[in-house]
Amino acid sequence: MPLPRTDFDPSEVAVSWRVLRDAGHDVVFATADGTAASADPVMTTGIGLDFWSRIPGLERLKLIGLLLRADRNARSAYSELVDNAAFRAPLTHAQVRAGDFAGLLLPGGHAQGMREYLESAALQRVVAEFFDAGKPVAAICHGVVLAARSISAKTGKPVLHGRRTTALTWKLERSAWLLSRYAGRWWDRDYYRTYREEAGEPSGYRSVQAEVTRALARPQDFVDVPGEAPDHFRKASGLFRDTPSDDRPAFLVRDGNYLSARWPGDVHTFARTFAAMLGLPQDGRKIERLNHEEHEEHEGKQKFGSLVASWRNRKTP
Repeated sequence: MPLPRTDFDPSEVAVSWRVLRDAGHDVVFATADGTAASADPVMTTGIGLDFWSRIPGLERLKLIGLLLRADRNARSAYSELVDNAAFRAPLTHAQVRAGDFAGLLLPGGHAQGMREYLESAALQRVVAEFFDAGKPVAAICHGVVLAARSISAKTGKPVLHGRRTTALTWKLERSAWLLSRYAGRWWDRDYYRTYREEAGEPSGYRSVQAEVTRALARPQDFVDVPGEAPDHFRKASGLFRDTPSDDRPAFLVRDGNYLSARWPGDVHTFARTFAAMLGLPQDGRKIERLNHEEHEEHEGKQKFGSLVASWRNRKTP
């Protein structure tokens, strides 16, 4: 899982890591220089999203911050992730080779630290290598932009050309941007826009959806939630997030060995689906762990049965 040195989205990275780990996979991280990465602190804490956040003594009072920050599941996963040995000792981007790994997951984030990741020639080479090798690739939110910028050595075209995908939609990006711009982060009005339009460009031209669409064979290959989809409001409103036990708010697009999702609200379902695409680890650690857990459960039942039998057989004084 390649990362920028700063400002990645904590939900998209930490939840994906936890789900893959729990499925028995080893997750290897990579950064530009091989130093440990750090998440966007605003998304981790929610501090700095309300218009009073710069008033001394009120910075920890959160309203919009509670709505937009990582949810409880993601914050819990991130607190585990920062102590993970692989996360603390990543590879460099230049060291990653498709032949060494079963698949590639591209997380997102929107703050300015993401730009080194999105613009990295080394990472674009890595992404193209995985696509050209036919290996499973998953991208979420701004991670799809990195895929869209990666050029296949086989075709000379973007690796997403000829594929269907979703990504952060302009509707979702614009809603968060306007909410923060006019009701919250007044000192950093473009916090939710990684790239802003230049003079003469129409509104949304530099959005995730617009850039990804320009890399596709057809505009209709960018897929948003269909109007007839079950739980359409939950999926499309940006007000609901999926959980480990509820996938109704999630929306994914799978095209062969390529999986895409829109935003942190899709991440649990996204990661579970990618784990299934990867299958069981070749070394069988998942099976061993399950067998170990079953053995512990069996021993626990035996001990409980012995205690019950002892209680039944005891003599009443």
